[in-house]
Amino acid sequence: MVAAAALLVLVGPSVPGISQTPAPGSADTFKALNLFAEVYERVRQDYVEPVPDDQLVEDAISGMLSSLDPHSSYMNAKAYKDMQVQTRGEFGGLGVEVIGDQGVIKIVSPIDDTPGAKAGLKSGDLIVAIDGNPVLNMSLNDAVDKMRGAPGTQIRLTIRRQSEQQPFDMTLTRAIIHVASVKSRLEREDIAYIRLAQFQEQSSEEVAKAFKSLKAQAGGKLRGVVLDLRSDPGGLLDQAIAVSSEFLDHGEVVSTRGRRADDVQRYNAHGGDMTNGLPIVILIDGGTASASEIVAGALQDHHRAVILGTRSFGKGSVQTIIPVPGNGAMRLTTARYFTPSGRSIQAKGIEPDIKVEPAKIELLALGERLHEADLKGALKNPDGPNPGATVPPNAPSGAQPAQPIKDNGGSKEGAQSGAAVDSNVVNSAEDYQLSRALDLLKGVSLFNKAVD
Repeated sequence: MVAAAALLVLVGPSVPGISQTPAPGSADTFKALNLFAEVYERVRQDYVEPVPDDQLVEDAISGMLSSLDPHSSYMNAKAYKDMQVQTRGEFGGLGVEVIGDQGVIKIVSPIDDTPGAKAGLKSGDLIVAIDGNPVLNMSLNDAVDKMRGAPGTQIRLTIRRQSEQQPFDMTLTRAIIHVASVKSRLEREDIAYIRLAQFQEQSSEEVAKAFKSLKAQAGGKLRGVVLDLRSDPGGLLDQAIAVSSEFLDHGEVVSTRGRRADDVQRYNAHGGDMTNGLPIVILIDGGTASASEIVAGALQDHHRAVILGTRSFGKGSVQTIIPVPGNGAMRLTTARYFTPSGRSIQAKGIEPDIKVEPAKIELLALGERLHEADLKGALKNPDGPNPGATVPPNAPSGAQPAQPIKDNGGSKEGAQSGAAVDSNVVNSAEDYQLSRALDLLKGVSLFNKAVD
């Protein structure tokens, strides 16, 4: 279980910039600290049941951080260790990216091939109860802890979905989540399809390795690249920069700006475009967040890729992981990030160049269609035989060809009824957005060939 869609910067064990005492003359700070000490001591002495001191302190810190924004939080030693494991691509849970949202838990995106994705959880779903216990005003960390558990055990989530009138229950089986950061394959023999599920420690190397392998499979003649960032919740900032650099020769990838005017950092592409200028289509949707939005925004601003799909999630902030005494850490929002053109996507997201809503491709059972070559007495093509003529030799002019009938135990095969799009459609032969991307790359390739 991933706690939040975060663009992470990992720092060392020191805590720079944190003063041990309030600044001289800060009377208001002393008053606030005295108030905290008074409340702490009153709870410690008079609460109806004894509470361990370390729990009171941790809860106070957790409340302070979680009240700042949806992505700042406190991690105790166990949660911090779990987070470190997650960035390496293996962890236990359901495999969904979640954030706190107005007292409930909101799913940013399910991760590919995990219990959450297989059960049909969707980006935007709200978790309102866990095993029958309401999550209203439950901290994000507490909710995540409840959803974690031993592999093979079951959990019941109560889901509120925008398309459904009433909340409904889903039962999932926990598992050890092995996140394959990159999947790839050749599409239509000469288009490299690369799916990036999450930005982990080795993601850029895996993307480069996948492209090199696909290029070899295509005999060195690739027509273009589809980079699929749909439902990619983000991850490490350095990997977002490195992946962008695989497709850019030079230029800025992203800049971050903190609370002070001089607290600006710019990150530029390095390494050169591994595709040598091949056309690129990037697929995005509402689950595309954080680091994946950096890649999409950078390539869009540099006019290096066409962005296709629907508006992305819109998380434009950077979280720094700062270790604290006691082996825990705090995830603190320390900056906003901006695309090369100076855009902030915070709460706005990346708008696609070509908007394509998710849909499912279904072949209609129209039967064999009549063509010119099927007509009796049709003129022959001087360049060769007529392809696919199916009209019987003695059929009258304009006759429909015979309709093949498949025996299905006494019932005729007909058109399938329409089905709602689910997570299993994405990255499949029925994936309409992917099909549009492939068609676009084919068109660009044909145009370039004609110009040459």
